[in-house]
Amino acid sequence: MTDLPLYYQQHVFCCTNMRPEGHPSGSCAARGAEALRNYLKARAKELKLDAVRINTAGCLDRCAQGPVMVIYPEGVWYTYHTHADVDEILHTHVIGGGRVERLLLRPEEEPA
Repeated sequence: MTDLPLYYQQHVFCCTNMRPEGHPSGSCAARGAEALRNYLKARAKELKLDAVRINTAGCLDRCAQGPVMVIYPEGVWYTYHTHADVDEILHTHVIGGGRVERLLLRPEEEPA
């Protein structure tokens, strides 16, 4: 059996999970994830990245490092906090195929 053609070249999942106030890990939503996700979607559209899909995700189990996103098919995880971070991820990773080392989440980091 052969795989079907991909709908999207890349798929970006952005956690926008909201945990209860006072949760020890916090939550991506409380750290501005929804507004940053909205900015990411708008920038991807402005850059005409039609082969890239930006989606909201529920908890990705890394809220202590959040907001977080994961980009597939590579399976690369990022934390991001500003529009500049979003732009750097778009230009370096999504468009350029590189990695933004300073924003990478590593597998050995504790989930929260």
